[in-house]
Amino acid sequence: MAGWRQVIELAMTDEEIGRLTAIARSRTEAASRVERAQMLLAYHQKPSFFGVGQELGQHHQTVQRCVERAVAFGPLAALDDRPRPGKEPTITPEAKAWLVSVACDKAKEHGYPHELWTTRLLARHAREHGPAAGHECLANLVQGTVCKILGQEDIKPHKVRYYLERRDPDFEPKMAEVLCVYREVQVLKKAAAKSKKSRTPVAIISYDEKPGIQAIATTAPDLPPVPGTYATFSRDYEYKRQGTLSLLAGIDLLTGKVHALVRDRHRSREFIEFLKLLDAAYPAHTAIKLILDNHSAHISRETKTWLADRPAGRFEFTFTPKHGSWLNLVEGFFSKFARSVLRHIRVASKQELKERIMAGIDDVNRYPVIHTWSYKLAEAA
Repeated sequence: MAGWRQVIELAMTDEEIGRLTAIARSRTEAASRVERAQMLLAYHQKPSFFGVGQELGQHHQTVQRCVERAVAFGPLAALDDRPRPGKEPTITPEAKAWLVSVACDKAKEHGYPHELWTTRLLARHAREHGPAAGHECLANLVQGTVCKILGQEDIKPHKVRYYLERRDPDFEPKMAEVLCVYREVQVLKKAAAKSKKSRTPVAIISYDEKPGIQAIATTAPDLPPVPGTYATFSRDYEYKRQGTLSLLAGIDLLTGKVHALVRDRHRSREFIEFLKLLDAAYPAHTAIKLILDNHSAHISRETKTWLADRPAGRFEFTFTPKHGSWLNLVEGFFSKFARSVLRHIRVASKQELKERIMAGIDDVNRYPVIHTWSYKLAEAA
């Protein structure tokens, strides 16, 4: 007759109980760790293998082994499986290092037409060239093993992550100039809020172009939603291109008003037309300061000739650095305009597109938003 199982005393500190409780309630921990944490906590309250097993739906021997591991190695260490000897690895560390070094090259550098590696191609390359490099263990390498080796080193040679190299050597000084203009906007806003007098005769415009706005026509009428049947508008996949337009727009950073033109192109003559629009919109004694990029139309001989005929101090340009369009506040307006007015837009002609764009600008100006720049503004002199 088998004897009664003796109760094993399981001592745990308050800290260990707290950590076990958190693991037992976790929704992200491995299921095995959660189950073992529940066993140890239940056994600590009621030291009975059979009782805990019946309560948690586990065999009593499973509970006993878990408790014995906790006594021998500690409650937290008992949550994980003990390491097993297993089969000796056949791929040497040197072979893994060689494989990772090859993965860090481009596939085209090894004579393949591919730009980047695929795990299947890398496994084939290792089988064909690994033994010649002194790694016989790679002769039968399979794709799954390649994935494991690369995963251990956190290498993903099949993916590309883009970055932008800073190509403007004067990026910092040019950014500082733009930030100084935004700082001036902030100062003028505070002065206008404190004083009831008319503000300083200065207009600060954030300007840019949005080219390539497509005039796309439908080939069949859109079908409206039907409650309980079709939740969305339905549109034929086919469409007809009517051409493109360019939106030239500038935001007055002090009032929020948007000045805009819609034209077929955005050359020097269109830019000068926009400058004439600003010239007519503000009194003659107002200094108009523009924040804009280095597009050729902004610095062309035609533009400089027109500006030379204007009164001194009427127009002043502050250029953003190369690849610094994010410094221009009008980019945020273009993004919002594209996501609201231009989203899914379909028109019968370029003229209709132009009219709807200008109607969208008028709608924005009915409820103007005064844009504010804050990033790194404290660093501006």
